[in-house]
Amino acid sequence: MTSALMDLSASARGGDAAPVVLAAAATGLVDFIGAQGGDVDSIFGNSGIAPDMAGAPTLKVKLASYCRLFEEAARQIGGDRREAGNFGLWFGQQFQPRDLGMWGYAAISAPNLGVALDNLVRLFHYHQESSGMRMVRGHDGMMRLEYQIYASEIVERRQDAELSLGMFANVIRECCGPRWAPLEVHFEHPRPALWKEHEAAFDAPVYFSQPTNALVFRPELLERGMPGSDLQLMTMMRTCLESLGSHRSGDEGLVERVKTAIRVSLPNGYPALERIAQDLRLSPGSIQRELAAAGLTYKDAVETTRQSLARMYLDQHQLPLTEIALLLGYSELSAFTRAFTRWTGVSPRAYRKQAH
Repeated sequence: MTSALMDLSASARGGDAAPVVLAAAATGLVDFIGAQGGDVDSIFGNSGIAPDMAGAPTLKVKLASYCRLFEEAARQIGGDRREAGNFGLWFGQQFQPRDLGMWGYAAISAPNLGVALDNLVRLFHYHQESSGMRMVRGHDGMMRLEYQIYASEIVERRQDAELSLGMFANVIRECCGPRWAPLEVHFEHPRPALWKEHEAAFDAPVYFSQPTNALVFRPELLERGMPGSDLQLMTMMRTCLESLGSHRSGDEGLVERVKTAIRVSLPNGYPALERIAQDLRLSPGSIQRELAAAGLTYKDAVETTRQSLARMYLDQHQLPLTEIALLLGYSELSAFTRAFTRWTGVSPRAYRKQAH
């Protein structure tokens, strides 16, 4: 049994709606199939996906069709009559985090690897539905980044598991260098015929028929800084991804638009009303009237946004308090500490200890 370090990120659609995944996860697939000598039209046609859909950053495709796409490619490329090849394994190894679109950028722009992986976990349900991802610490003290599809109707999922762990490994390599290797790799599917390729690809022992898919690595890596750290970009990507996943009717109220604009602007300091009005192409007076109708002042909107973000950031234990202060638009940690104590009655440090 393992103890949870990060919250489980999962999503299951209600009713009969089929789970989906952002098409960004197939970025570069058409060219990769072509380079392997595969028939692009046949593979995509048999999977029910148009080739021009692959890689679209905001387009969603059915998760079952996405998994079928890679299974079909594995059958046609490098496989034989008995068993499919390792197409997903090698596609994942060359897949770069930036190709994951907003989800990938939210990770590589984080201040350190711990926050990068936490962003992957927390934002995963916006990227892919009916699936779970989490980071846990085992009894041996090692970290496990776990991934699994929950949709029982998707039976063929081996290629997806192998490409997904390859993608996640490359997020860690973005921080630790291209020669980084996990301590172990676990897959839930049985050992395939060409299993030695898996150990060569990950440069690590690989175990099959496991309870879930996972990368195992040392916990001290979580403290390492990300070379592409950009707090403003991280905030923007998180906000955009959450906005994309939250749309229901295609319309949102002005109050939520104002709060979203505030959230994006906070890493640059306190967001002046005039600046937010300019970003939204509205007058300051119209924003104030709309907020007043909702029983809020502009200062209230900033404060409530800061409060909700503060609690979320404090739950990310790898994110230093000084970084949280900057993300919330405070120039000094002391200013954030005073504000948080006023909101909750406890300091940020005490709140984090209580939550942990």
